[in-house]
Amino acid sequence: MSDTMQVSRNGFTLVPAADRRRFVLQARPGTLDAAVRALGLAETPAMLAAATGGAVTALRLGPQEFLLLLDPAGAEDSLSALRAGLEGVAHSLVEVSDRQVGLDLSGALVEPALASLTSIDVAGPAFPVGMATRTLLGKADGVLWRTGPDRFRLEIWRSFAPYMSGLLNEAARDAVF
Repeated sequence: MSDTMQVSRNGFTLVPAADRRRFVLQARPGTLDAAVRALGLAETPAMLAAATGGAVTALRLGPQEFLLLLDPAGAEDSLSALRAGLEGVAHSLVEVSDRQVGLDLSGALVEPALASLTSIDVAGPAFPVGMATRTLLGKADGVLWRTGPDRFRLEIWRSFAPYMSGLLNEAARDAVF
């Protein structure tokens, strides 16, 4: 993603996220447990939560769905382990790396900026660190994942990235009291 997808203002920063290979895995809950074991994660993430281990992050977006974020350096090993762990088991694994990008958001104005764009309560108690969910921000859908007290990762379709960075820039500007 280009450098034009960066925003830096007092209390708000938006930068392209580190490169990841992205996969959507859909399967029955028991199969998702097998996928977690194959990927080397310590536990299956709870609903709307993330689990990270080594070069793999699994965001559980539904009872039968993960968004998998894989470090490119270890992606082939992770995929080989996943395929071996799910061999002969019904599932759907689709790579979405070309359609999707990540934006890392940070700073004191992140919560108010996001709150102005979505109907979800993104305040700490309602949206704790580790929570991940689908939502609409403005007119673009995406996956919002809280990675720290004042940090979020937004996973969106690549074609929405310019729109979303502009919208978030305006929201951060308006969030200054």
